[in-house]
Formats: sequence, structure tokens, C-alpha cells
Amino acid sequence: MRNKLVITLTTVHGSRQYTFNQVAKYLLLIFVVLAAVSFFVSNTLLVVKTDNLSELEEDHQELSENYEMMVGSQQLYIDELKDLSLSLSSLKNERDHLEQENIRIGELNSSLDNSLLGLENLLGVEHETPVDPLRAEQLTIEANKRLFFLHSIPNGVPIQAIRITDRYGPRFHPVRKKRVVHHGIDFKANRGTPVYATADGVVEFGGYNKSSGFGKLIILQHNFGFKTYYAHLDTVKVKSGEFVSKGQLIGNSGNTGRSTGPHLHYEIRHLFTTLDPEPFLSWNITDFDSLFTKVKGVKWASLKEMYPLNQHSQLLQ
Repeated sequence: MRNKLVITLTTVHGSRQYTFNQVAKYLLLIFVVLAAVSFFVSNTLLVVKTDNLSELEEDHQELSENYEMMVGSQQLYIDELKDLSLSLSSLKNERDHLEQENIRIGELNSSLDNSLLGLENLLGVEHETPVDPLRAEQLTIEANKRLFFLHSIPNGVPIQAIRITDRYGPRFHPVRKKRVVHHGIDFKANRGTPVYATADGVVEFGGYNKSSGFGKLIILQHNFGFKTYYAHLDTVKVKSGEFVSKGQLIGNSGNTGRSTGPHLHYEIRHLFTTLDPEPFLSWNITDFDSLFTKVKGVKWASLKEMYPLNQHSQLLQ
């Protein structure tokens, strides 16, 4: 019995005995030892795997956070690149705009210099280089002053005529058949040729004037005591009391009154004195000073005290 293993199992039904020989005993012992070792090894590996899994989870969480941070940083970089691109585009547009503006300013400056040079030539004053803002202002004042007088005092021709048939002064009257003083200039023109006002003014008379022999007549009053007469008209296009401007159409030439053919009789008067219209016909902004020396019947000196007419102002000398 020494080399046998007896195992007794007891139940409610009684006891039973099982006998193993020596080999079976060693095998069972080995199995029990291996099972115990396997249990402990498995348990140890399970603990290690659990720890590794926890570390992996932590690493995964850290990687996820790092990824999200990287994605956020990348989006931030993308937004910054977009903003930078827009800024660069805006700067380019601004640069192009500035270049165009510089070109435009350069053209304006060049145009202004040419205009001021032309204005100096037009006014007949000495050219100065460079033309500074004060000089430009002086030139502008002088030009405006001259334009004011050229609109206030009769100048230029009142009609596009074929020719001048009679001038101011003594002549043999074709109707009265005697030598008399001719107080104006006769412009030969076809009937219906437009007649224009030679200065700003107001209509003193517009209609048929039988007693004067002028037929249809227009009388305009202008500044500084000047008047202009437009006689022998075919039609009158203005009425007494109306204001007219220089160059405005006021009538059409004709052959009314004491006239031997279609023409315009044109007179310039200062107060009650008739003046030779010829110096006024060629008076302009370039030849501005000539009128005040050629026309002797007007006291220009008193007007000179108000405005420097026959010489340039001190600023322009």
C-alpha cells in the first residue's frame, strides 16, 4: 500500500476509495504544481497587461490632445496666412493706387504749370519760374479782373459780317445826300444774320424807333455809363428791362428805317457822347491795356483809382 495513492470521496450516499499507483501520483502532483504556477504567472501577466493598457490609454489621450492642439495650431496658421494674404493684397492695391495717384498728380502739376505759363502769356506778364501758389493766385486775380471788364465794357464784333461798309466819322450820307458825322460802324450782312450783345447789360429799348431813322432798334445799358446801339434790325428778340449777357443773341440784321441795304449799324456811347467803336472791336484780354490809351473820350483815370487798368498791378510787376 506504500506505492499506491488512495483517494477517498465521501458523499451522502456513502464513501468510495480510489487508488493510484506511484506514476499517477507524480503526474497529479506535477499537474497541480503546473496549475498553480500557471495561475500565478497568468495573474502576474494580467496585472502587467492591465498596467500597460492604462499607459496606452493615457498615451492615446495625450496623443489625442496633442493632435487636437496641432490641428488648432494649423488652423490658426491657415487663418493667419489668409489674413496676411489679404493684407498683402490690400497693400498691393494701395501701392497701385498711390502709383496712379502720383502719376495723376504729376500730370496735374505739369498741366497746371503749362496752364499758368499760358495764362502769363495770355496776360502779357513776365514769366517767373517756378510758379508758386502766391504767383498763381495773383495771376488768377488779374485774369478775373480783366474778364470782369471785358464783360462790363463793350468789346468784340456784334455780328459775323461780310465787311465793314462805313466807319465812324464824317461821311456823305447815302439817303440824306449830304455830308454828316457817322456815329457808328456799318456792317454789311445778309438779312437775318444773328446779332449778339457785346457786353453784359440791361435792355433800355427794343422795338421800332421811327423818329431816329434806325428802324427796329435795340439799346443796351452797360456798366460804367456805356451804351450800345444795334439799328436797322429785321427782328428784335429782347424786351425792355431784360438782362442780357455778353454773346447773347438779341436780334437779326435787316433793312428797316433809313437804309439802302441789309446791314447792321452799331454804336458805342459813353453817357451822351458817341465813341469810335473800332478800338473796342479788337479789345481783348491779351491786348487789354490798349483801349485805355486809344479811347480819349472816357475819363479812365478816375476808373484807374478803383482798378489798375492801364498798368499791371504791383504784384505782377
